Amino acid sequence: MRETRGALSRLSALALFSVCIAIFLYSSSQGQHSMLGLATKVRSSTVRLSRSLPLSLPRINHFQNFAAQSRREIDVKGLNSSPLNRCLRSFATEKTATKKGGKEAVGEKGITSRAEDYSQWYLDVISEAELIENSPVKGCMIIRPTGMAIWEALRDDLDKRIKATGTQNAYFPVFIPQSFLSKEAEHVDGFAKECAVVTHHRLRAKPDGKGLEPDPDAKLEEPLVVRPTSETMIWYQFKNWIKSHRDLPLKINQWANVVRWELRTRPFLRSAEFLWQEGHTAHATGEEALETSKDMIGVYAQVAENLLAIPVIQGMKSEIERFAGAKETFTIEAMMQNGWALQAGTSHFLGQNFAKAFDVQYSTDTEEREYVWATSWGVSTRLLGALIMTHSDDNGLVLPPKIAPIQVVVIPIVKASGGEEVNEFVQELTSRLRAAGIRAHIDDRPGMRPGAKYYHWERRGVPFRMEVGARDLKKGSAFCARRHDGSKKPLQVLNEDGSWKDVGALVNSELESVQEQLFTAATARRDERMHEVDSYDEMKTRLQAEEYGFFLVPWAANNENEEKIKADCKATIRCYPLDAQEGVSNKKCFYSGEPATHMAIFARAY
Repeated sequence: MRETRGALSRLSALALFSVCIAIFLYSSSQGQHSMLGLATKVRSSTVRLSRSLPLSLPRINHFQNFAAQSRREIDVKGLNSSPLNRCLRSFATEKTATKKGGKEAVGEKGITSRAEDYSQWYLDVISEAELIENSPVKGCMIIRPTGMAIWEALRDDLDKRIKATGTQNAYFPVFIPQSFLSKEAEHVDGFAKECAVVTHHRLRAKPDGKGLEPDPDAKLEEPLVVRPTSETMIWYQFKNWIKSHRDLPLKINQWANVVRWELRTRPFLRSAEFLWQEGHTAHATGEEALETSKDMIGVYAQVAENLLAIPVIQGMKSEIERFAGAKETFTIEAMMQNGWALQAGTSHFLGQNFAKAFDVQYSTDTEEREYVWATSWGVSTRLLGALIMTHSDDNGLVLPPKIAPIQVVVIPIVKASGGEEVNEFVQELTSRLRAAGIRAHIDDRPGMRPGAKYYHWERRGVPFRMEVGARDLKKGSAFCARRHDGSKKPLQVLNEDGSWKDVGALVNSELESVQEQLFTAATARRDERMHEVDSYDEMKTRLQAEEYGFFLVPWAANNENEEKIKADCKATIRCYPLDAQEGVSNKKCFYSGEPATHMAIFARAY
C-alpha cells in the first residue's frame, strides 16, 4: 500500500508540474499578463486535485516545497511576474493542516524557505512547531508547552553539570534597589538603557472613574530596578555570607527570569524578558577565579555539543565585547546555517570590582583582610534559538534526540478490522521503549489520517517515527522514518519465534546515530564557512557578496579600529579562539598592518 501511495504521489507531482510548465511555455509566446487568469484557474484546479488524491500530507507538502524551489529557480532567470511563477508561489505557500470537523483544513501560510527569507523562515519554524507566541506585552514571549519542555530538558542537564562543580542553587529577589546598580560604574553603564524601573507600589482608580493610575501616595522611597542581572543583589548578600577564608570558594547559581528592555526583539534571541541561569562565585585568589570562569565556558561547550549537537568555538571576547564590569569574558560562538554567528553562552572573570564595590572581604589564615575575587556566568533561552537555526530545515523544526521532548512517536495504522491487535502491539512496543528510557508517545487520535499525523510531528521536530499497521504486525516489524534526513526503513522488533527483540537497544542505537549525524552535519557546514584571510578588503568583499561565515584573521587589538570595521561592514569580533592563539606569531594585523596581538574571528552576528 505504501508503494502504491508513493507511486501515485510521484505521478501526481509530475502531472501538476507538467501543467505549470505548459503554462510557462504558452505564456512565453502569448504574453505573460494575458495568461494570468489561466494560471489562476489551473492553480485552483491543482489544489483541488491534490486534496482529492490518496496522498499523505507530507507528500503534498513535499510538492509544495518542490514548487517553491522551482519558483526560486525561475526568479533567478528574471521571470518573477510570469504566470508559472505566480502559480508556483501561490501553491508553495499553502499548507495542509490537521482536520477540523472531519475535513482537512487548508491554511494560508506555510514555512518560508531559508533561501528565500532566512529571518521569516526562523519565525515560521517557531510558529509551526508551536514553541512560543507573542504576548500582549511588546517584546515578551509566551513559551508554549513544547518550547518549555525543550528548555526544561536543557535546564535539567545543565543543572546537574553545574552542581557537579560544587555550586548550589539559590534564589534572589527580582527587584533591585536602584542605588545598588550605581555602586559599580562600568556595570551600570552597560545596563542603564535597558532597565525597567518600578516607582510605585499600588494603583488607584482615576478621579473620573475611567481606568487606573499610580497612587501618588504610594511612591517608593527608592525606585526598584526589575532584575537585568543579579550581580549587585548577590554581592550585597555575599558580604553577609563571607567572613573567613573557610567560607571560600562560595559558588551560587540561580535559575530565574530577567528583564532587559530591548527595542528590537526576536523570539528566543533577543526579548524584553527571558529565562536563564546565572552563576556567581567568590574566591580567595584571582588565579582560582580565572580558572573557574574558564571551566564554566567548557561546561557550556559540552552542553552545546553533546546535548544540542551544536558545534561551538571557545574564545575570549575583545575589550569592546566584554561583559560590563568584567576583566575577561569567555564565550562559546556558534554558526547558524546562514553563516551568521550567535553568542551561545558567556563566562566572566570579574576581578575584584564587585568585591570592592560592596566591601566583600575575608580573613586570611594569617588574619589579614583581603577582597575576594569574582566570576559570573550564564546561558539563556537564547540557546533555543541557536538550536532551531542550527538544525531545522524547510519542512520545520529538527531536534536532536537528546533534547527532544518526544524522541519517538508511534502511530498505529488502524482500519475497520484488525485494529485491536495493532493497538495492543503498539502499546507493548511503546511500553518497552519507555522502559528503556526513551521518551515515546502514541498518536492514536481518532478521525485523523496517518498522513496528517506525519505532518504534525514533522513540524514539531520529533526525531524518529514508527508506524505499525496490520501488514507490519504480521511481519513483526515497524516502519520507521527519521525526521532529519527523511530516510525510511522497516525495523524488525520481533524474533522469528514471536518473542520481542531488545527494541529499546535497537531504537536507542537509531537515536544515537541521528544525534551524531546532526552534529557532524552542523560541524561540516561551519567548517565550510571558515575563512582564513590576510586582508580586510577580502573579508569586506565577501561580506558584501553575502558570503557570510567566520573569518579567522591576525589582529592588533585596537578599539578604534574595531569600531571602524563594525561601522563599515557590520562585522564584529566574535572571539579570540582559545585554540588558535599560537598562530599569531610573526603575523601582521589584517587591518592596520601592525604586529598582530591575537588571532580573531570576525563575523556578522545576531
